[in-house]
Amino acid sequence: MDLRLDGAALTAALVDTPSVSGEEGPIADAIEAALRALPHLAVHRDGHAVVAMTMLGRPERVILAGHVDTVPVAGNLPARAEGPRLYGCGTTDMKSGVAVQLRLAAALTAPRRDVTYVFYDCEEVAAERNGLLRLSRSHPELLAGDFAVLMEPSSAEIEGGCQGTLRAEVTVAGQRAHTARSWMGRNAIHEAGPVLDVLRGYVPREPEVDGLRYHEGLNAVGIRGGVAGNVVPDECAVTVNYRFAPDRTGEQAAGFVRSLFSEWPVTVLDVAEGARPGLRRPAAAEFVAAVGGTPRAKLGWTDVARFSALGIPAVNYGPGISEIAHTAGEYVETAKIAECESRLTAWLDGS
Repeated sequence: MDLRLDGAALTAALVDTPSVSGEEGPIADAIEAALRALPHLAVHRDGHAVVAMTMLGRPERVILAGHVDTVPVAGNLPARAEGPRLYGCGTTDMKSGVAVQLRLAAALTAPRRDVTYVFYDCEEVAAERNGLLRLSRSHPELLAGDFAVLMEPSSAEIEGGCQGTLRAEVTVAGQRAHTARSWMGRNAIHEAGPVLDVLRGYVPREPEVDGLRYHEGLNAVGIRGGVAGNVVPDECAVTVNYRFAPDRTGEQAAGFVRSLFSEWPVTVLDVAEGARPGLRRPAAAEFVAAVGGTPRAKLGWTDVARFSALGIPAVNYGPGISEIAHTAGEYVETAKIAECESRLTAWLDGS
């Protein structure tokens, strides 16, 4: 892997090294080899995660983190350039961001801040497989820092914090009966109508958190019921997903969902805490000033929440386009790759 390539060409080289979640070995090997060739970096390997650090004794350390895995390939390899766009699996989410990290790691031999570059695996799959989570448990010292930038696709705009996400199951009871004598039972699927009425009548909160406006969401994402083709069902369960602003904890979010559906049993299936933007902290404020633009709220969950759990303020900032992530036609604007690299260089190098 030639780190002298420009950002677009390096992105294409990364894209042409397939790395679907769980299959990141080859790309991790290539990244590790390229970084170990740079004498100004200390390099560590953990599974398919690679961490490279400057050790200059600067008073402040910042972290640039990006995941190297992608969703499954959808006939979108190899990478191809069409005018100002580069198409291919992972171009936007988020190998263009990884290319920026690698270019900075190679070029900035003596930045005015110490920098930790984190390249991790299994972001696109179940949380327990996440490489950043694994590092936070096994080698938390490698993730120590004052501020973090996650290279998630954000169209080269700062997106602060992230929403939390919760899934819960609302269970409606009925009474079983033969469908030939359905009046002798109570159809649980029919009884679920009021649950859907609650969802239809829900008015999303739009709280302001640390100066950024979030927009919550509550939706049915699944429904389960039915016993057999000739049986009136005695149970129906509606799965709901609540995307909550980071001014609420996971516990508070669960309490809110239970209060909305107080007439029925509610089982929380899983919850991931959000992250407050933290843009008023000195390191974050300086980053915003250096990058420019108007920060916006991250409407979704990202690994900034993992940094927040470690007490490290973090933002999302990368060249990709979040709205087209995971699509067969995903692409990145090559100008945004260069823009991200230039702005991060100015911030890290003080130029």
